[in-house]
This record gives sequence, C-alpha cells and structure tokens, in this order.
Amino acid sequence: MTIMHHEGYEARIDVDEEAGIFHGEIINLRDVVTFEGSSVEELKRAFAESVEDYLAFCAERGEEPEKPYSGQFMVRADPLLHRELASTAKREGISLNKLVTKILQRELREPVD
Repeated sequence: MTIMHHEGYEARIDVDEEAGIFHGEIINLRDVVTFEGSSVEELKRAFAESVEDYLAFCAERGEEPEKPYSGQFMVRADPLLHRELASTAKREGISLNKLVTKILQRELREPVD
C-alpha cells in the first residue's frame, strides 16, 4: 500500500493492474473522497483536485470541512489496565499520555501478526 499527502490530507493508493489505473481514497476523513489517475502525475493532480473539490463542497453547504485528525482521542480501558499504565508512567517519570503514545508508536512499527 502506498500513502500520499496533500495539505494535511492522507490518501491510500491502490493499483488496478487490469484497468491500468491508480485509485486513491482519502483516509483521514469520515467523508468518502476518492480519485484516480493513469499515471503518478495524473494521480497527484486528481488528489489535489479532490481535496479542493471537497473544500468547495463544504463551503457551498456552509459547513466547516473536516480537518485531518487533531491528535486527540478518548480511549476506554479496563480500570486495572488504567492503574497499571498510570503506575508505569510514574515509575518512568513521564505522563500517562506520553507512555500510551510511546506504546502505540512501538506497536505500529512492529509487524502485525
């Protein structure tokens, strides 16, 4: 899988070998925004146009466009796990947020079973 970026938006790129086209979908929005191209340059152009079309569509409807993720999210955990994480963070002299971020980063870098 290939990822492309444009103005804070991120898209996953797939290849349809039979049709000879690249297909992209913006993945850091709840809305579904797709695009395609038969070359890398065409794909980049289509991605940029899709972002601009999305922003224009939101403006026409008087809605704020969804921004790429803020970096904040709520996690619900078993109280015992919460306690263990908080204790570990204190032992390491870091915040609970920093510890959870480190664990998530490490998990994403390791191969998924």
